[in-house]
Amino acid sequence: MSPASLLLKAYYERLYERMVDGRAQLLLRIDEMLSAEIERRRFPDMDEEKRTAYRDACEAFLDERLETYNPIGVQYTFGHVPSQLAAELEFQLDWYDSKGEFADLVAAARSLAGPDMADETIRHLAAELIGLAGAFPDRSIISGYRMAPALQKLPDYILACAIEEVICATGSSS
Repeated sequence: MSPASLLLKAYYERLYERMVDGRAQLLLRIDEMLSAEIERRRFPDMDEEKRTAYRDACEAFLDERLETYNPIGVQYTFGHVPSQLAAELEFQLDWYDSKGEFADLVAAARSLAGPDMADETIRHLAAELIGLAGAFPDRSIISGYRMAPALQKLPDYILACAIEEVICATGSSS
């Protein structure tokens, strides 16, 4: 495994750890951000029942993201789909275009990684990579929503903003 690949694995593992530890804070920020965004956008026909449904969707997306980052999650249970094929399928299914963001993440990992990195060095570099790149694919989600706000994008957007603020400390709030 290349040093950059090893660093990317550590990056996802570190994001997972931070999100597990910060789950309660993430849920609080999701509640605050969701209410603020709904008020700001004045989405039509938004009642308390629909707001609750969008909040539940945000929490479900949080659980999905945790599973995506989980180093021992279900995605590792059923054998390996070639990573390029898996990435292409994901890029086709998502409403946002994250190819550029992923390329930037890989380039950043390559620039930080070096040969024969000690475990502590990898852990430190993973935290540095989170600081530089945020949590993939948040930047794509945030920019895609801001270019064309829509209710179907709202849960992804709110979660991405909360992760960036709470987990990555970049302040990309709504």
